[in-house]
Amino acid sequence: MKMPRILLFFLGITLVLSSCGNSEDDVRLDLNLGGDLGLGTPADDCLGFGESELILSIQDQYTTLPGKVSIFFRVSDNLGNPVAGLTASDFTIYEQGRNDACFNTISASESFARISPNTQIFKNHTLLVLDLSNSVLSTSLTELKTAASSFIDNVMPAQEAESFQMAIYWFDGEDVLHELQPLTPSATQLKAAVDGITSDISNDPSTDLYGAVLKSTDLAEGLVNESVQGGTIGAASVVIFTDGTDQASRYTEQAALQKVEDADSNISFFTIGLGAEIDATVLEEIGKTFSVFAGNKEELEITFNQLSQKVSERANSYYLFEYCSPKRDGSGENNLVIRVVRNTLQGSVQTAFNATGFTGGCQ
Repeated sequence: MKMPRILLFFLGITLVLSSCGNSEDDVRLDLNLGGDLGLGTPADDCLGFGESELILSIQDQYTTLPGKVSIFFRVSDNLGNPVAGLTASDFTIYEQGRNDACFNTISASESFARISPNTQIFKNHTLLVLDLSNSVLSTSLTELKTAASSFIDNVMPAQEAESFQMAIYWFDGEDVLHELQPLTPSATQLKAAVDGITSDISNDPSTDLYGAVLKSTDLAEGLVNESVQGGTIGAASVVIFTDGTDQASRYTEQAALQKVEDADSNISFFTIGLGAEIDATVLEEIGKTFSVFAGNKEELEITFNQLSQKVSERANSYYLFEYCSPKRDGSGENNLVIRVVRNTLQGSVQTAFNATGFTGGCQ
């Protein structure tokens, strides 16, 4: 079996939803999601699929004897929203050999097409980074703890999985990103750590927001690299909450934004802003994947829940699609198209695989 090649993406498109009025309406969402075809290319025109509304971005692909083809990819719509919950029946496989003018449909049942667990090749980590400067601790700590616990419940899988873990960090005015809870698959441990936050946890009332961005990005980069070295595909989500702007001035805004811009494409960035003292423009740039803002502390749980849905959807929009190819040894390089149809939306992607060594017996 060929070892996976790692190439993940996250490109940005912006969709801003804003409103004003009552308390709930003061919540504003800023959506910055998008994608491309990764290792794939557009499907051949001979198939006549037309314009795609869904994007299949191939992250990795490999073959396993006697004849299995495995494609690991992410699905999003053309606004960049992740598409979770797809099953094998939503996909159709097309192959083109050297004797084919166009592509032939491959029977899903005869090829044993399936969506397989991706835990063996994919690890997803979430870093929840909380602003525990004096303004938060003195005015909104109770609401933050409730909101963070709800976020944990919504993001973490119902059944613990080593491939999906979360860690919690916090920052104040010190030049340190404090660890509250190391990586764990346990929602119970994470919520216990949040519950243990006290109003006297911080020794510096200032806010080192830019330092937190720099340090949490470094941590996420390390996790992705560690996954790669272990032979798996790694993705990470950095979720930063703050109720204000950077006050410590240890690091520049430019350095923080450049760090996010230059980060590994396997890393998603989310921000949650609270109150009137935040710089929404800066937080939108830091949270280039998704940003959410609450006008007051009573809205914190609403905003955390909205963001948790986006974090969870992104993690669950990755699929390992496998099937047994009818191509056999000697057929050489073959083209492959995977098409997905979800309700009225469709999308496709083309790639190629080598059938060297392929025989019967694949299941």
